Amino acid sequence: MKSLKRLACLPLLAFLAACAAPVPQQAPDEVARLARGIAALSGEIDPQEARRAADIAINYPMVLRARYQVEDRALIHNMKVNAGRKPRGLCWHWAQDLQDRLAGEGFQTLTLHRAIANAHTRLLIDHSTVIISARGDTMEQGMVLDPWRFGGVLYWAPTREDEKYDWVPRQEVFAMKRARSAGRGHDPSSEPLPAAP
Repeated sequence: MKSLKRLACLPLLAFLAACAAPVPQQAPDEVARLARGIAALSGEIDPQEARRAADIAINYPMVLRARYQVEDRALIHNMKVNAGRKPRGLCWHWAQDLQDRLAGEGFQTLTLHRAIANAHTRLLIDHSTVIISARGDTMEQGMVLDPWRFGGVLYWAPTREDEKYDWVPRQEVFAMKRARSAGRGHDPSSEPLPAAP
């Protein structure tokens, strides 16, 4: 009987071991690579703005990592935040703080978008991110900037090439949640709904 209980715990132990794996390191030339990626979104993007945005997107999450006291993989850190053991670090915290920092630059050729994935299902936790695009372009034409996924080491890719998440504009998700939220409680891992307009 004891060996059956031990076998039943193996999947949980494997999951926890994977969550505790070390955070990947950022490549030394990652700012230059991301700057080229952002600039390549449109010929209308100022290369200096692309460089500033890339520098912030790569380096500011490491400041947030220290501020959030991140010591574990993202899902484990989420559990600690939700239990009140860590101050911040849910995906929407990362997205909001990175967006605020980028917005402070007053970019003229770049636009910031917010998006949420997994809101269509109750089996998965919502995931929020910030997306950068050329001014006037849609988020689908932009670049995902996701610092949560690797605990402060930025994941970035063109929105349409993100193989893990299907991104939906945040306002669409909020409208859907308002429509279905009558009488339901709030999941603390999800981005809270702002007051209805």
